[in-house]
Amino acid sequence: MKELFHKYKEVISYLVFGVATTIVNLVIFFLCKDILGVDYKISNAISWFLSVLFAFFTNKYFVFASNHEDIGSFIREMLLFYWYRVLSFVVDMALMVLMVEVMQISSFWAKMVTQVAVVVLNYFFSKFFIFKKKTS
Repeated sequence: MKELFHKYKEVISYLVFGVATTIVNLVIFFLCKDILGVDYKISNAISWFLSVLFAFFTNKYFVFASNHEDIGSFIREMLLFYWYRVLSFVVDMALMVLMVEVMQISSFWAKMVTQVAVVVLNYFFSKFFIFKKKTS
C-alpha cells in the first residue's frame, strides 16, 4: 500500500489540493453570486483569481515540490502558472456562457461541469509546462 501511495503521490496530492482549490473557487463563486448579488460572470472571474492564487502555492510546494534557485525562477514559475491558468479560465468562461446562456443549464450545474474540465486541463499544464522536473 505504501509503495502504491509513493508511486501515485503526485497525482493524489494534486487531486487533494485540486479539490481544496475547487472548494475555494465554488465558495467564493456562490458567495459573490448568491450572497453579494454579483453577476455570475464577475463572480466567476473573482473566484478564478483567488483560487489560482491558492493553487499556485499548493501546487508549487506540496504537489510538485518545485524549488526555485532565485527570485527570477520563482517569478517565471508564477507567470507561467498564471498564463496557463488564464488559458483554462478562457475555457472555463466559454463553457459557462455556452451552458448558461445557450444551453439554458443552471449556473450551478454549469459550474460543476466546467470544474472537471478545468482540473484535468490544469494538471496537464502544471505537470508538463510549469513545474516540470529539470533534467540533469
